[in-house]
Amino acid sequence: MPGPAVIALFLAASLPLVLAPGPAVAFVLATSVRSGRRAGLTAVAGVETGYLVHVTGAVAGVSAVIAASAAAFTAVKVAGGLWLLVLAWRAWRSREHGTVTEVAARPGGGQRSFRRGLLVGALNPKTAVFYLAFLPQFVRPGAGPVPLQLLVFGLLFLALASLSDSCWALAGARLARALPRLRIRVLDRVSAGVFAVLAAVTLTARRAAG
Repeated sequence: MPGPAVIALFLAASLPLVLAPGPAVAFVLATSVRSGRRAGLTAVAGVETGYLVHVTGAVAGVSAVIAASAAAFTAVKVAGGLWLLVLAWRAWRSREHGTVTEVAARPGGGQRSFRRGLLVGALNPKTAVFYLAFLPQFVRPGAGPVPLQLLVFGLLFLALASLSDSCWALAGARLARALPRLRIRVLDRVSAGVFAVLAAVTLTARRAAG
């Protein structure tokens, strides 16, 4: 197992990366503002489960295939970009009316938030490459089996990401309370634009040279 000093170094190096916003943060924040704190936290659970797919891939070597193969990277990239475009289209075409307060009070949506978050987390090729490039830097000879060390670091990173994303979910819920008269259609239009931009960023992503 990695020692306390290595774990502390890993956590310190991970923190700025966790705090950097991306598609997951945008999705969690939009979900929380639109549907309330519970839906936002459920979206976080979905996103982190999607990230767990990448952690498992890094341990099993699947991420190495995605990083090394242009075809595999492109396949995941296109799937992720198209999913963000689907979210953008659904938000833009939403026919829901009322304010964010009224919509958040309506029942349901938890499973949908989880499923959508799962795909946002899992269908991001940069995440797979990130885990492959970042986690091995902290592996130490003699600290135990390499797969076990990678798994420990991956789970620690997920714990930090869960905490950060949960804060975004809570912030979104507070924002909705601060703007109780915000029309849901306005929020959906803004969310659609954000998802469309993130889709473009994802679809134009390139593998690191090397």
